[in-house]
Amino acid sequence: MLKISNAEVIYNKVILVLKGLTMHVPEGKIVALLGANGAGKSTTLKAISGLLKSEDGEVTDGSIEFMGERISNLNPEEIVRKGIFQVMEGRRVFDDMTVEENIIVGGHTRKDKAGFKRDKDLVYDYFPRLRERRNQLSGYLSGGEQQMLAIGRALMARPKLMLLDEPSLGIAPLLVQEIFQLIKKINSEEKTTILLVEQNANVAFGISDHAYIMEGGRIVLSGTAEQMKANEDVKEFYLGLSEGADKKNYRELKQYRRRKRWL
Repeated sequence: MLKISNAEVIYNKVILVLKGLTMHVPEGKIVALLGANGAGKSTTLKAISGLLKSEDGEVTDGSIEFMGERISNLNPEEIVRKGIFQVMEGRRVFDDMTVEENIIVGGHTRKDKAGFKRDKDLVYDYFPRLRERRNQLSGYLSGGEQQMLAIGRALMARPKLMLLDEPSLGIAPLLVQEIFQLIKKINSEEKTTILLVEQNANVAFGISDHAYIMEGGRIVLSGTAEQMKANEDVKEFYLGLSEGADKKNYRELKQYRRRKRWL
């Protein structure tokens, strides 16, 4: 469904962030993109959704294709109409609007009134807490409830591909598990393809079919979720599992070995 080939992204015509990025997202699957802060994960999502322009960024080389059509550097509204919707990091709900008003905004490009009402009811079925708070201002919701609202708002656009940026960020662990199970359910029942950017590798691997690990603007490792969980490097650097005191005590050595093995 999504094919990124040797993509380069530059900010302010100077700063090179993505350095020949190549990755694929198959239709109907959940694909996780993991990496440390500054690896280029959010930039990757913005390159897909067209939001780079708002930050003086652009795809300067390579290509991004969706359903066989090149979308590199299209305007965000064009990309939304093609079926891609990004849920931003930090949730970004409209605080001074009610829950229901936020949900309605998510479907503002739609013309089918019957389908619109059906999908609004569907959002409330997925997220019963939102139904209970439908007339409440969104700014008074908890972090987990705001994340539910952000995902529900995205569903109103009937996306073929949903881009989720750090959905676990700042949310209580119990709610994280609930939200990730709902993401899996949406993927299964609505046939929504999902590209998930996440630092919590444990929960990401728990729902993903395939995963990529990114460092320094490049993909350094990829495989199925099961393959990634079994990989010794992933265990050490992302799952916090190591074999022996030397890996825990010699931070500089670990960083050197990491660069040597992956880059």
